[in-house]
Amino acid sequence: MNFPAELSYTEDHEWIRIEADGTAVIGITEFAQHELGDIIFIDVATVGQSLAKGDVFGAVEAVKTVSDLFLPIEGEILELNPAIEKSPELLNSDPYGEGWIIRLKPADASQQDGLLTADTYQELVGA
Repeated sequence: MNFPAELSYTEDHEWIRIEADGTAVIGITEFAQHELGDIIFIDVATVGQSLAKGDVFGAVEAVKTVSDLFLPIEGEILELNPAIEKSPELLNSDPYGEGWIIRLKPADASQQDGLLTADTYQELVGA
């Protein structure tokens, strides 16, 4: 499995990437999509909504199950990925690229403390 080193990870199997403009892009890990199986639908919170770290910001529906998505840091949702609304299978085929889920304006840049490195996340999932 692939765990890009430039990303940070959560124990709930989300990844986060801080962009040059200070926004954060969030998605699910390759491990998560593999465990879920074929993803058929995604429901995400509304643009403009502010949420706390750990809040549910959406749900992913797969053939096998429905799984909540947890926000890794506090912030305001700026954008939903329009591509995954039309093609939720992008979460399976390209979870770290075209399959990103939301763009967030972080409330505080220091919130990355406590997130996992790629190596630590890999140990967590036993890959």
